[in-house]
Amino acid sequence: MSASVRAAARAMRAVVVREFGGPEVLKVEEVAVPQAEGKQVLIKVSAVGVNPVETYIRSGTHNIKPPLPWTPGCDVAGVVEEVGKEATKFQKGDRVFTRGSVTGAYAEFTVAEEDTTFRLADRLSFQQGAAIGVPYMTAYRALFHRTHGKPGETVLVHGASGGVGLAAVQLAKAHGMVVMGTAGSSEGMELVKKNGAAHVFNHREEGYMDKIMAATAGVGVDLIIEMLANVNLEKDLELLARHGRVGVVGNRGPTQINARAAMTKETSIIGVMLYHMDATELGETVAALYAGFTQGTLNPVVGREYSLEQAPEAHKDIIETKSAMGKVVLTV
Repeated sequence: MSASVRAAARAMRAVVVREFGGPEVLKVEEVAVPQAEGKQVLIKVSAVGVNPVETYIRSGTHNIKPPLPWTPGCDVAGVVEEVGKEATKFQKGDRVFTRGSVTGAYAEFTVAEEDTTFRLADRLSFQQGAAIGVPYMTAYRALFHRTHGKPGETVLVHGASGGVGLAAVQLAKAHGMVVMGTAGSSEGMELVKKNGAAHVFNHREEGYMDKIMAATAGVGVDLIIEMLANVNLEKDLELLARHGRVGVVGNRGPTQINARAAMTKETSIIGVMLYHMDATELGETVAALYAGFTQGTLNPVVGREYSLEQAPEAHKDIIETKSAMGKVVLTV
């Protein structure tokens, strides 16, 4: 039975988590199609972005513990199916993407608030649309709201071949920054270079930090966007120039640093959390991103694609992969 037929019968397929645990707790079930109320929209989902944070929440190790049963996900691209009685921004048939979902994204239909739903540029596919929300908004917040990157500065994206990393490379390049990136494979390095990095390094190679410093003539980098702080933060402090900043986007455990490294060059370690973005910052971010998507300076890179039934495999791969290659998506 097709999604549209099931919708008419007000039923849909969705990934449902009934207990916290490993990827195997992600199970596809037949559930009721949610309803859009007030200023909400109901979206017929075409593609869903898979984010690492969803694996932490699913496992029960994150400080966010949603009530169960729970359907994961927030990044959706698709077509508006219905709008709530108070919604005014969209109408049935509009192509959209979201940065948030009320009912969960790993499903054939999802409900989102109209204020967290945005028009999808005509030149982008639904898979690319699913790669926008968390990756591009996080990268923009890290580069400009939190670490205040400026044209002409040198930025190192430490772990640049994943969804957030490639978004940061593209945004920094478009903003007139000198971009450096690292990846864990030759294929990942090539992808980072293709997306605008002037210098690319393999962070699994011995001595790669020396190569980064050499590329800056020994001065160091002004700004680092860090995807795995528990592994790299101490190295980052050594790579920074005087008054440099590290924007911590990702972390998977405790780390130990020598604070003198920060004192010596008066550097800063700055946390980045997308969910602290206020309405004014969101408006600025969406305007900047839409300009980039329509003009072609920003191009979401889609990596491996999975079905809803393959959500457990997607969760496993996004954590265990040795070198990310673009945004992991579920196609519906």
